[in-house]
Amino acid sequence: MNIVWLMLLMVFSNGLSSDGIINTARPGFVNIGAILSLNSTIGKVAKVAIEAAVDDVNSNSSFLNGTKLRLAMQDTKYSDFLGIVEALSFMENETVAIIGPQFSVTAHVISHIANELHVPLLSFAATDSTLTSLQFPYFVRTTQSDLHQMAAVAELVGFYEWRDVIAIYVDDDFGRNGIAALGDQLAEKRCKISYKAPLSPYKNPEEITSALLQVSLMESRILVLHIYATWGLQVLRQAKRLHMMDTGFVWIATDWLSTILETDPSLLSKDSDNLQGVLTLRMHTPESPRKMNFVNRWSNLTTKERKANDPFWLNTYGLYAYDTVWLLAQAIDSFFINGGKVSFSNDSSLRGLHRGSMHLDAMSIFDGGESLLHSILQVNTTGVTGPIRFDTEKNIVDPAYEIINVIGTGVRRIGYWSNFSGFSISPPRQGLKMQLKNTSSSRQQLYGVIWPGQTTQKPRDWVFPYSGRHLRIGVPLRISYREFVARVDGSSDMFSGYCIDVFTAALDQLPYGVPYKFDSYGNGHSNPSTTDLLHMIAQGNFDAVVGDVTITTSRAKMVDFTQPYIESGLVVVAPIRKLNSSAWAFLRPFTPMMWCVTGIFFLVVGAVVWILERRTNNDFRGPPRRQVVTIMWFSFSTLFFSHKERTASTLARFVLIIWLFVVLVLNSSYTASLTSILTVEQLSSPVKGIESLVTSNEPIGYMRGSFALNYLTDELNIHMSRLVPFDSPEEYDKALKAGPSGGGVAAVVDERAYMEVFLSTRCEYSIVGQEFIKMGWGFAFPRDSPLAIDMSTAILKLSENGNLQRIHDKWLMRSACSSEGAKQDVDRLHIKSFGGLFLLSGMACILALLLYLIKMIRQFFKHSRENSQSVSLRLFLQFLNQREEDLQNRSKRRRSERASNRVVHEDGPIVF
Repeated sequence: MNIVWLMLLMVFSNGLSSDGIINTARPGFVNIGAILSLNSTIGKVAKVAIEAAVDDVNSNSSFLNGTKLRLAMQDTKYSDFLGIVEALSFMENETVAIIGPQFSVTAHVISHIANELHVPLLSFAATDSTLTSLQFPYFVRTTQSDLHQMAAVAELVGFYEWRDVIAIYVDDDFGRNGIAALGDQLAEKRCKISYKAPLSPYKNPEEITSALLQVSLMESRILVLHIYATWGLQVLRQAKRLHMMDTGFVWIATDWLSTILETDPSLLSKDSDNLQGVLTLRMHTPESPRKMNFVNRWSNLTTKERKANDPFWLNTYGLYAYDTVWLLAQAIDSFFINGGKVSFSNDSSLRGLHRGSMHLDAMSIFDGGESLLHSILQVNTTGVTGPIRFDTEKNIVDPAYEIINVIGTGVRRIGYWSNFSGFSISPPRQGLKMQLKNTSSSRQQLYGVIWPGQTTQKPRDWVFPYSGRHLRIGVPLRISYREFVARVDGSSDMFSGYCIDVFTAALDQLPYGVPYKFDSYGNGHSNPSTTDLLHMIAQGNFDAVVGDVTITTSRAKMVDFTQPYIESGLVVVAPIRKLNSSAWAFLRPFTPMMWCVTGIFFLVVGAVVWILERRTNNDFRGPPRRQVVTIMWFSFSTLFFSHKERTASTLARFVLIIWLFVVLVLNSSYTASLTSILTVEQLSSPVKGIESLVTSNEPIGYMRGSFALNYLTDELNIHMSRLVPFDSPEEYDKALKAGPSGGGVAAVVDERAYMEVFLSTRCEYSIVGQEFIKMGWGFAFPRDSPLAIDMSTAILKLSENGNLQRIHDKWLMRSACSSEGAKQDVDRLHIKSFGGLFLLSGMACILALLLYLIKMIRQFFKHSRENSQSVSLRLFLQFLNQREEDLQNRSKRRRSERASNRVVHEDGPIVF
């Protein structure tokens, strides 16, 4: 009898196979647990979905080979502590896997328990991306990660060309890690989170109001709301009361909003005013017959809830919960097929930990936990949510989201996002993954959005904050060049000048008002240091700097500059003298080197033509003296196209045609330059430009506080002992007149804008040489200030409509002196300007001589064979010196004589 009972016990504990044979490898059931918050939006849907999935698995007789899933479900009631307690209770009942927990914060703690006892956790709702780290090997997320959701949000920000966002989030592991992921994704798009507004995990209306009031004072109007579904609507309701749902704001809610709208569509009519224009994301699950079948079953599955007048609809997390059970069932089946056994062993580290009703020492390690975990990660199937498989980081592959716009009492899907195709208005298709890998902006597409305030115009990402505070604008208190910046009547906050007018005109172009006040910087006795003034922005003492501030690399590292509103650069100003006409003025158009090279080429071309023509052309033959004169005459007569010698050979004509073209260009250039020299007053200066200053040892002046000092010393390596600082144009004038011999300077180096004003009334000086560094002036703002971008756009508008030029003419109209310069060196023609022409002519001469030499060598060898002569250099030179006509006549006579001799030899002597 005992043997019979023992056999029955083995049958019920191990199960029977499908053919009635006892199966000792598979048990009759396996314990699985589920940890949910049953009153939450996700929890109550997940409960029904999990129970339906367990029933479907157990009712499928061909699945799991007879083994049943035995589900134990625990309600955490929104408590992380209860979640931990319930997880520990599962560990006492030989549970092989736990579905859940629902919240990421709870998952962080329970994952440590799972690691210790080797029990896999399969969460369909814990989206925190850090849970898949190496720290939690037994945690498996069966839904999409916040990492991908934040990538979609960041790409949405980049798609609409916004730069800064404000993050409002719950201040726990779920919120902080999600926003950290968002920050990383935004950085890849060259965007950033400009302000973070954390909220306590414990709903507090006063705290929500306080946080939103602080957000409303910020500059950015792009708000990302990453919060729990349980009280996310309360944040939006409070934002509506604070007028933060009006035109200009953008609200991007993560998938918590789409989840509650799916679960309770009636909220759209109840809270429609609080949700208008909000964008939210929803995990995309492709349409399939299996999904449609489950959706159609939902009404029957929730009959009890409808009778209790508490109906709820299926949401996306419910679909993932349903698939999680099937995924686990397939993994358990694979686990048994590979020889896995459900067995547990005591954890030696827990012995002796009996505390009250919690028998911690009763918890045991699942021996097959690692094998089951491997089977879970190897699952490759298709569920109601679509394809299910994991990548190497234990994330669901190919995540995709729908972009939802709340409009009226409904929602509108404006497009899709996937990590392999970016944005599109059609559902992402796995088959097109490789073709759509290019996610360039030209391929991105979304439908139009109705933004908050019932507008279709894309909101700006920044407005001037409603703080009521005036911007403090730092203005340098200059003692010179007051045309640019000057204080009006000794007032501390009223300024005029070119820079001030440009600034105020640019402000008028902005679509919003900017309250500001000017604040002078400087002692009024010397020009202030621009670098020190910009440091005041970095230290927070000024909100901007307006004035004659040059944009340099070192300064751009401290602040952000607008688009330059005036071009400027360093120039050299030196005393000049007028050049009077002289008897040798005709030599000025060409430099000495140009004259020498031109004369040499005249002789070279003449000699080449003489070589090519002398054997066939009598005009190039005669006594040596005559030939030299012919070469000289022919060469220089081409300058006036008056050469009388004809050219017969093709090679000589080829050389002459190219040379005549060179002569034509030289003639035209010389004439134009000489005309300019004789008709325009010429100025001369011993200083030719920055190059001559660097190589000399003469003193150089500069404006105190200017960046020119650093450039001269650091870039040009000019010793400080040669540099003399000045504070005003009057000091410039005095030092230049005195000169180096009188204790002054040879030249001054300053910015072109200043020097044009300086030269407008001083015609005895001029800019010499070229502007050797190109820069511009701009308005300075703190780093990453959106106002800098808007002001740059405004300056471009001023330039396009001509207002910028009108302001320039009002303050900086030049006189005749300022445009004069030391033209003497500029008007002279250098050899480098004609290098290509001379090179072309020289190559033509070389090519013609080479072809002529080859031709002569062939004729010489032919002539030597006909005359039975030896070949030598002396005979070759004699051959070249002979006229070609004489050689041809001589060859004819010799051929006639040889013919006569042959006739006499063949017929014998004639007898009379």
